[in-house]
Amino acid sequence: MNSPAPQFQHTGTSTDELERLGIDRRAWSRAVGFIEDLCQRDVIPAVGWIVGRGGEISSPHVCGRSRIAENSQPIAADAIFLIASITKPIVAMAVLQLVERGEILLSDKVTRYIPEFGKNGKYGISIRHLLTHTSGLPDMLPNNRELREQQQPMSKFVEEICAIKPDFPPGRGVQYQSTGFGILGEIIGRVSGKGCPDYLRDEIFQPLGMHDTALGAPEAWFEGPSPKVDRIAELRLPEEQQGTNWHWNTRYWRMLGAPWGGLLTTLSDIARFAEMLRQGGEFDDVRILSSQSLVAATTNQLAGFPDLKESDRRGRAWGYGWRLHWPGFSPNFGDLLSPYSFGHWGATGTVLWVDPAINGFAVVFTTQPQEPHGRELAQISNVLAAAWVS
Repeated sequence: MNSPAPQFQHTGTSTDELERLGIDRRAWSRAVGFIEDLCQRDVIPAVGWIVGRGGEISSPHVCGRSRIAENSQPIAADAIFLIASITKPIVAMAVLQLVERGEILLSDKVTRYIPEFGKNGKYGISIRHLLTHTSGLPDMLPNNRELREQQQPMSKFVEEICAIKPDFPPGRGVQYQSTGFGILGEIIGRVSGKGCPDYLRDEIFQPLGMHDTALGAPEAWFEGPSPKVDRIAELRLPEEQQGTNWHWNTRYWRMLGAPWGGLLTTLSDIARFAEMLRQGGEFDDVRILSSQSLVAATTNQLAGFPDLKESDRRGRAWGYGWRLHWPGFSPNFGDLLSPYSFGHWGATGTVLWVDPAINGFAVVFTTQPQEPHGRELAQISNVLAAAWVS
């Protein structure tokens, strides 16, 4: 069977634009050809990317189809993607806003805001532990699948996280934990007096002009003759999700708004967020975070935990929500970023990175799940990074 032909939407990468971005024309052409070939061979059903450097942001570029079916329409430049775990550092930036406003301290115990969280040996877990994946909480709940099959609300997930026992004492190890960001979302809600999705909308997305971004699709996205939800790119599902009532393409998951992975956004919207990061917390004369907060968020915070293995502190560094440079580790971010780079990936096949050494960023969204290796994301990161002129 022949693979479906890609649909590539070239949305304005003129010679002038490439020059403004400091991009080599031939290297960019090679990068575009490489990405198109991934779609041509159906390695990835659809991919979109956008880059920025020195205050200039490229046009969004897309290749492939909007649905998994081979006869579906080509994906549009304003397609909405479920970006999975890139949600985490965005939630972390909301937590730092509350720190800046004097509402919380990172050393505060979680129980100060969620008293019921202290069950089963979790009293010592602080907000800082949650932000740095050092809490000892598991990535997912043991009954995660059952909760999704029952289509439980986020409040039920929080209740279950509060009841579990951690795998190790806080600060004694590094273990990636989505459950911890579920708790951070709850803290944001309780401290601010509004749900985490509303807080992100009011304090980050609307000020940045991110009008097609939401933590969980609101009801309004499903209404009208041309509902916004129709712009959401369909994901090729991993085997364990196929045939379920809770997979990534269902209305249930799109609306759940999981603080660890439920953000829906476009390339153009997330580029505004990435440019805010590159500029040290400000975009279009709107300050979202102080430069001090961004420095803290993108500094290796594991250095402050004396009981961690030295290999974790040096080789698997985390800031507050942001994965920092991991030497000798290619998945998702590739091989060419500087030691100063930071970013995050998403299980749905997404990656965002900022590299201060080149004063730029790149965002890649696909509809092909990449875990555990993120090979295609790493390859795309490499060809895009190589296009920049020093």
